[in-house]
Amino acid sequence: MDAPDRSDRSGRSVKAASTELRQLRCLVAIVDEGSFTDAAIALGVSQAAVSRTLASLERGLGVRLLRRTSREVTPTATGLRVVAHARRVLAEVDALVREATSGHTHLRIGYAWSALGRHTLAFQRRWEETRPETELQLIRVNSATAGLAEGACELAVVRRPLDDRRFDSVIVGLERRLCAMAADDAMARRRSVRLADIGQRTLLLDRRTGTTTTELWPPDSRLSTEDTHDVDDWLTAISTGRCVGMTAESTAHQYPRPGVVYRPVRDAEPIAVRLAWWRDDPHPATPAVVELLTSLYRAQ
Repeated sequence: MDAPDRSDRSGRSVKAASTELRQLRCLVAIVDEGSFTDAAIALGVSQAAVSRTLASLERGLGVRLLRRTSREVTPTATGLRVVAHARRVLAEVDALVREATSGHTHLRIGYAWSALGRHTLAFQRRWEETRPETELQLIRVNSATAGLAEGACELAVVRRPLDDRRFDSVIVGLERRLCAMAADDAMARRRSVRLADIGQRTLLLDRRTGTTTTELWPPDSRLSTEDTHDVDDWLTAISTGRCVGMTAESTAHQYPRPGVVYRPVRDAEPIAVRLAWWRDDPHPATPAVVELLTSLYRAQ
């Protein structure tokens, strides 16, 4: 049954809101097949059903869409516009259905800053070799869940615990903490630095997704900090020499930058690399990803 005609707050008709996908498919089938009879055959319904569906669509929209004679069926001017829009809507719906039902053929893995560091390329190549049936895509999303909460990916590489009960995660490896500094910085001549050395400088932090917080230093430390929200901005600022940064070693592999060097922070705890996913909707390939990433980190 068609919904009654209503108006939104601006007074405009919202009849079109009741339009159903079956009506759009019927209209397109009539135009493509050239007759009600052939459209009925293509849709697997009766000719009477095609006629009723089209009449319902025209009544709902309040416009005539097709001209019908004993010899042919042709769209009206309005019908041409509606058919063009219908094709786009149906194509998007079909794409949505493919996306929702192809969990075993596509896998998107999100990350905030540095993917898997030195293991990124090896992971991509081994995945293609061992799981060619599942297309892999790495996506950078600078959010706390690396795109997981936003629906941008099915799995996410994160380097901070997710305090959200909607997600599960597992540690797949550990990475050293490195200090990033300008190449001509006095500390760059050392093989490694300490937290106390960094605490005397202006520290650049990404409080949303970064792995460095002021809690790494004693509560009475008078740290000077500045904020950033993007790895490229972080590197650009550090290259000037006015500040330093601390990050996971994967950043050094993923983002080598002229004018910036990385040195290990020898008294800082390593960073846990986690793979996270939706608790109630894990991707079928999750166990395989965990196994491969764990093996790569163990072999380093």
